[in-house]
Amino acid sequence: MRILGIETSCDETAVAVVENGNKVLAEFVYSQVEHAEFGGIVPEIASRQQLRKIVPLFEMCKAAYPLSRETIDGVAVTYGPGLIGSLLVGLNFAKALAYGWQLPLIGINHLEGHILANLLSDNSVHPPFICLIVSGGHTLLVRVDDWCEYTVLGSTRDDAAGEAYDKVAKLLGLGYPGGHKIDEFAKDGRRDFHRFPIARFKAGEYQFSFSGVKTSVALYLKDKDDAFKQQYLGDICASFQECVVEMLITPTLNAALDHGLKMIAVGGGVAANSRLREAFQQRASQYGIKVFFPEFRYCTDNAAMIASAGCFRLQKGQRSEYDLTATPYLPLA
Repeated sequence: MRILGIETSCDETAVAVVENGNKVLAEFVYSQVEHAEFGGIVPEIASRQQLRKIVPLFEMCKAAYPLSRETIDGVAVTYGPGLIGSLLVGLNFAKALAYGWQLPLIGINHLEGHILANLLSDNSVHPPFICLIVSGGHTLLVRVDDWCEYTVLGSTRDDAAGEAYDKVAKLLGLGYPGGHKIDEFAKDGRRDFHRFPIARFKAGEYQFSFSGVKTSVALYLKDKDDAFKQQYLGDICASFQECVVEMLITPTLNAALDHGLKMIAVGGGVAANSRLREAFQQRASQYGIKVFFPEFRYCTDNAAMIASAGCFRLQKGQRSEYDLTATPYLPLA
C-alpha cells in the first residue's frame, strides 16, 4: 500500500509517499524561517506560506515519484491539532486531490504522526510500548497497544517542554527557535552549575510541568547583567536542560515500569535533543528497557509520518468523509 501524506499543521509544508507504513519513497519539506525575527510563529504568515508552497512541493514530489491515481492507494492529511489557517491549506488540498483522483481520504492526528515517526527509522518498533511525545506545542505520555490504538496516560499541566526551551532561549538572548541553540551551548556547560526546581508528582501520576523551571530561570537571570550571562551561558543552559531532561525521563520510565513494558519511543521536535537521547539510554538500560528515537529529520514535522499513520488506518478500513474539518485542539484519544 502506497500512501501520499500531506502535513501543514504549523510552519512546515510537507509532502511524502510512504509504502506499507515504513518505507519512504519520496519526501519534501519546506521549513519557514520567516518567524525568527518575531521570536515565534506568526499564524497569518504561516498560513500564507503554506498556500505558496503546497503546490510546488507536490510537483517536486511528483517529479521524484510518479504520482497518479494508479500509483497511490490513498491520501492522508493532518487535520489537527495545529494552526487553523495552516491546517486548512493542507486539508483542502488533500480533499481536492482525493476527490479528483477518486482515492480514499483519511484524516490524521498530528500527534499520531509523531508516534509513527519511530517506525520510519526502525522497523523493530512494535506495540505495545510507551511513547513520549515532546515538542514546542505538546508534551504527553501515551500507551500504544497497537497501531491506531492509544491511551493517553498523562500530559503537561501548563507549558510544553519545547515552549520552555524557546522562552529560556529568549531570556538568554539566543533567539528563536531556541531548543537547538540551548542544546549546543549546554554541551560545554556544567549541569550542576545551578539547581533549578524539578516538578514532582504522586506515584502513578505521569504528569509534566515546565512553567516552574521557566519562571525560575527568569528570576535567576533578573539581576544578572549581560556579561554574566555571556560568561556562564553554557553552564546556565546545561543546568536548565538537565532539569527538563529529568522531568521528561522520570515519568516516562515510571510509566513503562508500572505497565510492565520494555520498550519506549520518543517523538516530536525535542526528541532531537542530544542530552535527552544520551540520558534516556543510560537510565533505561538500567531496567532493561529499550528506547527508540526517530532520525533527526523525522523529529520535526514531516509528511512521511502522516502517510505512515494513514497507511495503518486505511488498512483497517477507516475512511474520512469530505466534510472533515480542521480541528486546532484535536486530542489524541
